[in-house]
Amino acid sequence: MPHNHQKKIAVINDFSGFGRCSIAVSLPIISAMKIQCCPLPTSVFSNHTGFESFSYMDFTDYMNAYINEWEKLKLHFNGILTGFLSSEKQLEIVRGFFEKFRSENTIIVIDPVMGDYGKLYPTYSEELAQKMCTLVPYADILTPNLTEACILTHTDYKPCMDKDDLLTICEKLINMGPKKIVISGLENDNDLDNFVYELGKSAVTIRQHKVGACRSGTGDVFSSIIAADAVNGKDLTSSVCHASDFIAKTLRRTLELDLPKTDGICFEEFLSEI
Repeated sequence: MPHNHQKKIAVINDFSGFGRCSIAVSLPIISAMKIQCCPLPTSVFSNHTGFESFSYMDFTDYMNAYINEWEKLKLHFNGILTGFLSSEKQLEIVRGFFEKFRSENTIIVIDPVMGDYGKLYPTYSEELAQKMCTLVPYADILTPNLTEACILTHTDYKPCMDKDDLLTICEKLINMGPKKIVISGLENDNDLDNFVYELGKSAVTIRQHKVGACRSGTGDVFSSIIAADAVNGKDLTSSVCHASDFIAKTLRRTLELDLPKTDGICFEEFLSEI
């Protein structure tokens, strides 16, 4: 089909009109990396939930009709990237999407957005967190933070884990299906580490100096670069270095502009360099 003459990544996530996160981040970044980004929204926000108020529309009831139109067009996706999913029904829809559109040439990147700092997000239940385990076998690359990796593997959370602890967690995740794992955003004094584990290879820690406070959308920037690099044939360790360097550079500029934490990171100023 002529529709499939260009590389494409389907991004299944929510959309926020302001605040630089989710689809609003993935769309420009993946496009700048010379891949067509095809968003499938799970919900639509005026601005993300880190603000004091926001308007919100759940897109769950429209997702299957949306997907059916893509199926009629016989679209092929070189990559599929998933982010925050708010209900068991959405998990089921995403699982069905994988079954419809996955081929042997499709790279699935799952960012199991569920919590941070040892706790689930307020909108996430224990039951829903365990249902996320049913998506993990579909992942070629899984990018949890430490909290999410612990939840998926039923591991007691500790803010600081040594290499042996991380290896044990990654081995459990690998046994669930993925071949490549990145445990992202590990606190290490004044640095942030990303722990990269690939089946059959030695684990690697990618370290970057911490720049400012945590900001919304940073994980979406990270996973979007990982997905686009994978589709473009870059190895995972190089891709994690690429994403970490880009985010650090962008964070430094964000601090120079004195942007509120809610406003995310000003990646737009560096898109031509990505």
